[in-house]
Amino acid sequence: MVEPPMTIAEKGFITILTGLYSFQDCVHFIASVRKFHTEPIVVLIDRVPILLHPLLTVFGNVILKPAPSNPNPVLASRLAKVALYQSAPFEKTIYFDCDICLLANVDEIFESLNEVDLLITRDVRPNIRDAVNLLRPQGDRRVEEVDVLPTLQAVGLPVNENTVQYNGGMMAFKRNALVEELFNKFGKYLQIVMENQERLLLKDQGPFAAAIEATQPKLQVLPPTYNFLSKWKDAYGELQDPVKVLHCTYPMRPQHAKNVTRSLYTRVFDRVARYLLPNQVNNPWRTRKAEKPVSSEN
Repeated sequence: MVEPPMTIAEKGFITILTGLYSFQDCVHFIASVRKFHTEPIVVLIDRVPILLHPLLTVFGNVILKPAPSNPNPVLASRLAKVALYQSAPFEKTIYFDCDICLLANVDEIFESLNEVDLLITRDVRPNIRDAVNLLRPQGDRRVEEVDVLPTLQAVGLPVNENTVQYNGGMMAFKRNALVEELFNKFGKYLQIVMENQERLLLKDQGPFAAAIEATQPKLQVLPPTYNFLSKWKDAYGELQDPVKVLHCTYPMRPQHAKNVTRSLYTRVFDRVARYLLPNQVNNPWRTRKAEKPVSSEN
């Protein structure tokens, strides 16, 4: 049976939920978007029991679509990120990781897509030469002792000394041929990472930086206030404007951010989740040691 063509709306949000560890985060992510926006929210979902799906769709205008399935939730989330362009039914799309909390309206991001192909934020280690977060430890040798750029180039990623590492927790893109090519390259370079896991961790930043380098989209780099990782707050220095997008798992959020999504529904949900659902605080897949190599045949 041939699937009907995807109906394309003007704009909307998309996120990824692969497994139960992120479920509480995703509920609060959707609640935070609904605090400031009415646009549809697509959730690429995998390995979440159907019984729990209504807990996400209760917010209204939430579309659940299957993510690329894989028993390894890390690989599943990476494959889903590669599939964002094909999965987002919008002319203008804002992607956020589901452990993000909106603290304000972000209509200006949609508006900026009238002028550029892609909006993104730099990683806390933007210089590709410093991107030791992409490397797998080698025995007794610390990753800090490895030359990052030659390692990435040796496996076939088209990066150079001017390449910037971006944080893929937030990105906004328009629908056009160049962005489609960017995501195709993203998938190609992720495959290279999967085939070289004796040296590289299964991260998306390296392949995404390489895809940007290869396609050269018209790019706008947003300040860290649009993707503020509270774990690395000391790396940002003094901010010029208030944080609009907080990147922090729900159990670790400051109270002012938790207040954004506080409602009768989320209060009841959180009380039940405390006893019945795991959360990111005890997620074994989030540790470097736990991120074991996966077969490229998965």
